[in-house]
This record gives sequence, C-alpha cells and structure tokens, in this order.
Amino acid sequence: MQQLAEACEAIAATTKKLLKTGIGADYLQSRSTAEAAVSAIFLSGRPFPAWEETTLQVGGRSLWQIVAELSGKDEAELTAAYRRHGDLGAVASEVLSKRADQGLKVLEVESMFRQITAARGPASKAALVRDLLTRAAPLEAKYIVKIMTGDLRIGLKESLVEEAIARAYRSPLADVQRANMLVGNIGETVRLAAENKLAQAKMRLFHPLGFMLASPIESPEEGLSYFADAAVEDKYDGIRAQAHISGGEVRFFSRTRDEITESFPELPDAVAGLPHDAILDGEIVAWDYFAGQARPFSVLQQRLGRKKVSEKMLREIPVAFLAFDVLYARGELVFDRPLRERAQILDDLLAAQRITHQSGTNQRRKVEQGALLFGENEETAVASVIRAPVFRAVSPEELEKLFVAAQARGNEGLVIKDLNSPYTPGKRGKSWLKMKRELATLDVVVTAVEYGHGKRIGVLSDYTFAVWDRSSGQDHLVNIGKAYSGMTDVEIAEMTEWFLAHTVEDQGFRRVVEPKIVLEVAFNNMMRSDRHDSGYALRFPRIVRLRPDKSAEEADTIDRAKEIYEKQR
Repeated sequence: MQQLAEACEAIAATTKKLLKTGIGADYLQSRSTAEAAVSAIFLSGRPFPAWEETTLQVGGRSLWQIVAELSGKDEAELTAAYRRHGDLGAVASEVLSKRADQGLKVLEVESMFRQITAARGPASKAALVRDLLTRAAPLEAKYIVKIMTGDLRIGLKESLVEEAIARAYRSPLADVQRANMLVGNIGETVRLAAENKLAQAKMRLFHPLGFMLASPIESPEEGLSYFADAAVEDKYDGIRAQAHISGGEVRFFSRTRDEITESFPELPDAVAGLPHDAILDGEIVAWDYFAGQARPFSVLQQRLGRKKVSEKMLREIPVAFLAFDVLYARGELVFDRPLRERAQILDDLLAAQRITHQSGTNQRRKVEQGALLFGENEETAVASVIRAPVFRAVSPEELEKLFVAAQARGNEGLVIKDLNSPYTPGKRGKSWLKMKRELATLDVVVTAVEYGHGKRIGVLSDYTFAVWDRSSGQDHLVNIGKAYSGMTDVEIAEMTEWFLAHTVEDQGFRRVVEPKIVLEVAFNNMMRSDRHDSGYALRFPRIVRLRPDKSAEEADTIDRAKEIYEKQR
C-alpha cells in the first residue's frame, strides 16, 4: 500500500495528464496482476468495482472521530490541520504517529474494506476502521481515508486509469475502454489486459452503462446549426434512468448508477414482458394518465429514496417510464449504430410487447404500450412504459413551435438529436442538444451549511455552494455563492440530519460538510467578486431543487460560470 500511496503522491504533484498516466502505468506494471487489479479500483477513487452495489457505510464524522482518537489530538488541533489541508486524508497523514510495525498490502486493505462492509452496526464498523488505520503507515492512512470517502483528488479520473492500463499492458486504448464499459469493473479490465483477452469482455447486464448527455444551446438557430437531420423530443422534468431487462428480471438505475428500483416498484412489471433482453434509456416521470402528460418534478420527488412505497403513494403519484433509446437488444450492443437504427429497434421492441397484469384475483386486460391500466378496482393504477414521442424540425421556426408546445405540456424544453449519431456513454457533445429558456442555473455542490434565523434557527438552512475548477489538472471545488431560499421545511429538516451526520468541521454556527449534495441554483445575474474563491458571485441566488440524481462530480465547472458571465455581458 505504501507504493500505491507514493504513486498517488507523484500523480497529485503533476498537472500533466501524460505524466499522470505514465506514473500509473509504471506502478501497475510493477505489481502482480491481483495487486494491479485492486489498485486500479483504488486509483479510480473507489473501494469496490463500479458494478458492485457495495458500500462501506462509514461517514466522514465517524472517520473524523477515529482519527482524533488514534492521534490523541483535540478538536482544535484537528480543525487547524483541516484548515491547512482541506482534506481529512491529509489530516490523518499529518496527525497519526509512525511506528516500525506499520504497513499494509493492497490486498489486505481490500480484504479489510470487505470486512467493514459486512460488519453490522456503527460500533462494529468503527472498530474495524480503527484497526485498519492503526496498522497503516501515515501515508497509507492518507489514501485509505481518501478512498473510503470517495475523495481521492489526485487528478486521476477513471478515464486516465484506462489510459494507464493501456500503456502498462500495451493494449489499444479503445479496447480497454470498451472492455471496462462492458464489465463495469476496472480491476477485471486489468486482468483481461494482462492476459491479452480484452476482446473476450462480455456485457454484464444489471451493471449500468454511462449515460449519453446533451449540451445546452441558446436558440432555435443554434439548435439546427450542428447537424441537418434532427429528431426532436420533449425534455422531461423527471429522473433519467436506465432499465436493464433479462429473463423477466428488471432493474432501474439512475444517472449516478445507483439502483432505484425500490422507489418505483410498479415499473418492473411495465417492461418485464419485452420479447428480448434489453437495456433501455429513458426518463421516469410522475405521469398524469388522464391528461397524458408529465407532472412537475416536485411531485415525483416525493417518491425518491424510499425503500417502501405505500399503496396510497402508488395510487396518488403514478409514474411512467418514457423510453427514448436502446443500448442493448437481442444479445447485441447497439450503441455504435446511428440513432435512426436504434429508434427502429426500440419501436420494434415496444410494439412486440403485450403485458398481462394481475392484482389479487382480478385479471387485467392486455394493452398496448403507453396505455394506463386499471383493474376492476379503479383505485389501483399500473405503470406503463411509453415510447417518448419524436418530432422533426427543419427550420428554426418549426423548432420554436415545438419548444412552445413542450412548455405548454409542462415540460422543460426540447432535446434535439442527430439521427446519424451513435450513443456515446458518459460523454457530452454536440450530437444531443438541450434547449431550455429560463433564468440561468448552475448545478452546484454544497460545501458548508449554517443555522438559519427565526423559525429556522434550529435547522441548517443556509447553504454555501461551489463549482469545479479543473484548470490545474487537480479538480477542486471553488465557492461561488450562498442561498437559503427555495427548499421546503421538510426538505430542510431532512437535509439537516444528513449534514449533521456528514460534518467534517464543526465551527459552531457553521459546519464544513462532505461535498456530496448537489443543488440546482437559479440567479438573476453573475458578478465578478473576491467574496468567493471562484472570483464570481451570484446575484439573488435561490435553490431550484435538490439533485439526488446527480453525483458531485457532475456539478458545473468554473468554465460554465465564466461562459454565463461572458454571455450576460
């Protein structure tokens, strides 16, 4: 583990991507295949492979307390160290004592991570973490903590780890990328590359692939400037989701690649009857079946994150899965095919499906896709998979009419897609474009919280938030604003509990928190300002909504803020 930690230090010390991947490649080449496989997972900033649904469930506050206990430092000393480094892993490296008998192997760390995951209860987990950090040398502890918190911050994303694998094992980068996408396990990708078997990688169903993303545009004219042959769809205000269907089993995954099936227990039956195994891309929305349109996101939000959904909620907030793309069908990956072909495959899949629903002794009739089913008891609704309607536009005027109609249906705007484009997982380019017309918004990460005033004096309701600065090659968050309006009392109460459990520095009235929560923030305009370390400040910022469907890494960047500022000028 010491050698891995030293490699991480060297990677963090340079801003040059080629040098970063070279250091990573040299390290991987020097280890056994088993060690290199686990190390690649750690270098990607995870304790476990991406496809696994395994988590350590050890919060930042718990880690803080363990580091404090092992170091013998008081709160003031730890807080001072955190202010110097801004990183709990670096704090651990500074304050933990070095002894001659310390030192762990990479495979030992992985084994202990799995023991922590399997342990029941905070006390059992804390005891194992305490043992792990006691046995680790200070520099090892730094990166163990970083991996545990998912905050590696050495400027080495998984894409660069893929490049390091390609260099280490002299394999084509495209082959490494494709294998890693299929198996969802960069450690297994190392093994395949080491054995020259990348071409043998097989698609692992129920492992979510990356989602293709759309780039924002400002006008109908821009929307038709990148390609001539365009498909146009409404931009729905729901949760982007990937549906994996195989052998009657169905699971849904969010953009953060978390499984969300349990929040929508009625949806699996809606797609389980597909004639072939498939992976569909689409949007889960709260759906008004009588009006035939989506309901606001605030309605759907009541369904999110619930392990058990009541019959009352199923009845009052029915959902639909609006399918608009297909990535895998009939045992074959199809995302390399142009959109026009994928659209036909999707249409054929959905047209072939007939579902028979049962509820108790009431046999439900067979229906076409997109219809709402009620049993003999009309209080119970059955969710549907609906083919998202597709329109065509060849002029800015036609696109404008479609945009107005989409907003009239209560949707956010439009997505304009190049019919000749392949599906590019995890990438944002000019093949998909999104058109919204509203006040400027940013997706930001909460970095600190404060107690409110008046009726909110006992809750953490004032949020400082940041965007990413990726200019130096080492990603870091820079604060850009503070907001306290836009969330409900219930949301604030729930988030207060989360922030209290994920505090990394208690400053009394103010708390520095783990940078995990993403907000969508609207504002009237942007100003140059030295109030925040981003160099900008937002005028009249307000929280539009929580974004649980986005990871912190997906938040906006300082470059996006600069772009808004320049356009405003």
